[in-house]
Amino acid sequence: MTSGTEGPFHSVVFPSSTGGRPGATLRRFLRTSDGVLLDARYDPCAAARPAGGGTAIVVAHGFTGSVDRPALRRAARVLARGASVVTFSFRGHGRSGGRSTVGDREVLDVAAAVAWARELGHDRVATVGFSMGGSVVLRHAALHGPGREGGAQARTDAVASVSAPARWYYRGTAPMRRVHWLITRPAGRLVGRYGFRTRIHDRDWDPVPLSPVEAVPLIVPAVPLLVVHGDRDPYFPLDHPLALAEAAGGAAELWLERGMGHAENAADDALLGRIGRWLAAGPPDAWPMMEP
Repeated sequence: MTSGTEGPFHSVVFPSSTGGRPGATLRRFLRTSDGVLLDARYDPCAAARPAGGGTAIVVAHGFTGSVDRPALRRAARVLARGASVVTFSFRGHGRSGGRSTVGDREVLDVAAAVAWARELGHDRVATVGFSMGGSVVLRHAALHGPGREGGAQARTDAVASVSAPARWYYRGTAPMRRVHWLITRPAGRLVGRYGFRTRIHDRDWDPVPLSPVEAVPLIVPAVPLLVVHGDRDPYFPLDHPLALAEAAGGAAELWLERGMGHAENAADDALLGRIGRWLAAGPPDAWPMMEP
């Protein structure tokens, strides 16, 4: 299973019961270029004058996440203070169709979300991904864009990868060994389906997709790249973000966050605000801290 053989990108938007007015929150099912329906949501910028100049930020969640999980909704609320935000459930997650390929064909999911943001009128669209989503936004930025699969409609103008692996098949930590059990064993996939509402594909990658560290040189310097990682990440140690930054040859920005754990659950409002400002190139006073 691989995304490399797909034809031209297309996206079909199906209306649902929430939203439809300009400037309103929208809930839609998007169709990817390989025919998978994705549960997606659009939240317009909360500011009267968007800090990012009308930028939309597409947010890609981690493995077993979904558009309605509290951590993703909190991230969307913070980012929406200075930019419009598109969130969605990856294939095989939540109410989306299909089965998870754990980072392979998910690039088509990000492409559909980016294309929807452009259809809604945003001429500048940035992406941010967490954990598995962080690896997917890297691969998406490398594979989609002018002259590549999906063309200009699916391109990203800036990308931030948070808590992402640099390479595939990593089993060096206890949490990642549990993840591999969930993915590769029939009993694990049952736990994923009924315990995490995540339906996981039962076939191995063939061929193995482009890895995150291989994707980085195809992104920079044409597209700005930010790599964010916590120094207390229990899944991926610091050699992963350092490898990603090294692959960029000095063209990426690296933030190593003191005391931070893993992915969207560990990203506090202050960090999310900094990421939002970086992605949308907004003024320093945008995305104020949430009041207690």
